[in-house]
Amino acid sequence: MLSLALAVLLIGNTASGDHQRGVQLYKQQKYAEAIAVLQEAARTEDPAGPDYKESVLLIGQSYFMLTQAPKAIPWLEKVTNVNEANYMLGYAYLQTRQQDQSEAAFARLFSVKPDSAAAHLLAGQMMLKQEYEPEAVLEVKKALAIDPKLPGARFLLAEVAIHRGQLDDAIGDLKQELAANPGFSMAWYRLGDAHCRQENWDAAIPDLQRAVWLNPDFSGPYILLGKCYFKTANYSNAEGILRRALALDPRNYSATYLLGQTLMNEGKKDEGRQVLEKLKALRQTP
Repeated sequence: MLSLALAVLLIGNTASGDHQRGVQLYKQQKYAEAIAVLQEAARTEDPAGPDYKESVLLIGQSYFMLTQAPKAIPWLEKVTNVNEANYMLGYAYLQTRQQDQSEAAFARLFSVKPDSAAAHLLAGQMMLKQEYEPEAVLEVKKALAIDPKLPGARFLLAEVAIHRGQLDDAIGDLKQELAANPGFSMAWYRLGDAHCRQENWDAAIPDLQRAVWLNPDFSGPYILLGKCYFKTANYSNAEGILRRALALDPRNYSATYLLGQTLMNEGKKDEGRQVLEKLKALRQTP
């Protein structure tokens, strides 16, 4: 018969082996197999120890990766001091229609006070990233009810409005955002974008210029500004701006096409054809 000390040692080694095997299965994305092994390991691990916490986290993450949010939640709730757990809990709660719990998880993730304006805005941003638009809008409205001048809130509403094609609403929200936050380059860019979508090129130009001046390292405003100059037959300005866009983003299809067309309209036929020839290679790039 085995001595008690030896039996304990063997049990400890078995648990450790299960834990390591479960971790490896998780890393191999064999989530269902990882769950079974890690659940077995967790039964014998010290709840205050690091192995148990890792087992619990990986079980929850495995269920989440298998799109089984209801099963993921109770495991992830055991380790709410871990960023990865709160990140997944935020979305798992949404999938199970627990928006209040989702708000709380995202508040923990960013270490902000629950039910604050900042917490609601951050929750809205996280929800929008995964295309939970109605839930995101509700969160932003809660934030604005607490702080009507909260920076970034109107911008988020405008993003949703642009996606929905509600351009007048987007423009109104962006103007309110910029009245309180005039140094927000992305808001100027999206305002110019909204005007471009309405084909209001003259209105878009000054907004896009401001976006460029505030953030000269982002290609988006240059491309739209080049398009505005092209559409208003200001080919000289279009050429210069589009060359700068391509210096930042050399493989951008739209900027390459617009520059080629601009050069053709300026009478620079040979160079224009050379630029347009590059579109074939860009089209073939996955």
